[in-house]
Amino acid sequence: MEDYGAIKRFFAGLFFIIGIGLIGGFIFLIGFDRGLTQPKFQKIVLFNEVGGLIEGAPIRISGVNVGVVGNIDFLNEPIEGRRLKVTLDIFKKYEFQFRQCSRVSIRTEGVLGQKFIEISEDHTHKMFDVTKPIVGEDPLDVEDMAAVITRTAISIQKTSEDVNNVLTEWKYISRKTKRLLNRVEYKLVEGDLFKIF
Repeated sequence: MEDYGAIKRFFAGLFFIIGIGLIGGFIFLIGFDRGLTQPKFQKIVLFNEVGGLIEGAPIRISGVNVGVVGNIDFLNEPIEGRRLKVTLDIFKKYEFQFRQCSRVSIRTEGVLGQKFIEISEDHTHKMFDVTKPIVGEDPLDVEDMAAVITRTAISIQKTSEDVNNVLTEWKYISRKTKRLLNRVEYKLVEGDLFKIF
């Protein structure tokens, strides 16, 4: 009987160790898949506004996930007029592609509006100076976008009114011209176009 209890404890311990090993292996695979075990380098990007960007948000170059947002924090003193510091954790294997880029911006993805960092080439800007923090482009604020749309709508409405006024004037001139041409035609038919009295 004593051997039976020892065998039960042995198998229980074995299953426990195998279970812990499987869970550890599963966590490692998930971490590897998400790049948690890959070597990274960090880069600081400065913003005035992050628009809901969170730590762990993806970083993309040409649509490829190249890292994650590591940290978002306030600066004690503004640098180049920016008050927020975002630390980018970029996978080391994408360092060459990163150094070819010259623009960092915050983008919105999907219906729910998940934020992510887009790093891209812009030939109007010079490439990143990796010795200094990068100045990023702030996301377009919804209120700013609404103001732009409102101004555009007002401008379109005014243009529409101006076009309507021009068309009204054109109709008036067209009617007057038609009446004048009808009189000239009538006088030609009657033969007294050049008669003074």
